[in-house]
Amino acid sequence: MTRRFLLMLAGSVLLLTACGFQLRGQQDYAFKRLAITGAGAMVEARLTRIVEGGSDTVVVQQSANADAVLNLSETNSRSVLTLNSLGVVAEYQMNYALGYTLVGADGTVLIPPSAIALNRAMTYSDQYSQAKDAEADILNADMQRDAVDQLVRRLAVVRSLHPAPGEEVPPVAPRAPLPPPPL
Repeated sequence: MTRRFLLMLAGSVLLLTACGFQLRGQQDYAFKRLAITGAGAMVEARLTRIVEGGSDTVVVQQSANADAVLNLSETNSRSVLTLNSLGVVAEYQMNYALGYTLVGADGTVLIPPSAIALNRAMTYSDQYSQAKDAEADILNADMQRDAVDQLVRRLAVVRSLHPAPGEEVPPVAPRAPLPPPPL
């Protein structure tokens, strides 16, 4: 039984390495002290946990003590996605955008103003309005987590606090939103 288990485990490991799977590992950011401004409590807490847990970079409270300052802005919105035959909302589109820019301590723009925009579709029924409000909260939290994960990967692109000409990190614009539903 144990030999069979070990063979299955070894086979699983080989399959995972063959498909390119790799653990995140330790990040090596160009900055060692990061200040975060303008973020909501949940975004700042998750970002702090990921940055400090996966690298030797420390998140500081004062911008004066930081090698780089990450300026964030968040927006949440909800729009009608579809209507039923009676003209009542059947689906909503939940939108979340995280705008960010990374500036060095000397004012050098390391990442120009960029944005991460996410959306999710949510069915709706007046009959279950409280449950749908709770579902909307869950979807918003999921989009926040997803945006922070993308932002962490984006921060890893910065290789120097003083990039040479041509080595600057280009800005990233959000994806196009979902098309409006046919009415």
